Amino acid sequence: MRAYALRLKPGDDLRQQLTSFAAQHQLKAAAILTCVGSLTTTTLRLANQEGPTVYRGHFEIVSLVGTLSVNGSHLHLSVADSTGRTIGGHLLDGNIVYTTAELVLGELPELDFRRETDATFGYKELSVQPAESKPRKSPRTIRK
Repeated sequence: MRAYALRLKPGDDLRQQLTSFAAQHQLKAAAILTCVGSLTTTTLRLANQEGPTVYRGHFEIVSLVGTLSVNGSHLHLSVADSTGRTIGGHLLDGNIVYTTAELVLGELPELDFRRETDATFGYKELSVQPAESKPRKSPRTIRK
């Protein structure tokens, strides 16, 4: 496993930054190892709901979990408000960082996460594949 650590800054969109990071580093199979921080806007798709639910205020990120890939990600976020009330659901665009979001991601280079439609409910679900092996380069000879 290869680890990446990053910090998002005020005003960053949590999901958009993760998607951008995955594309920039061509992550085919990664997972969120940890995330802490705060948000001013939280946008989630709650369980068994079709559309987004938006919450405005100040929230602490208490959990971010899931799989991350250039081929599609599945991420769940839990946040707590100032009373400790906690809500969670599918991470959507529109989760805006308040002070910081500190993340550690783990890349699994031997795997390739893909999304394939599952006939049971029609959702695109995780399909774990072995990573395509890259042709090994021959050692170079340096001549003087």
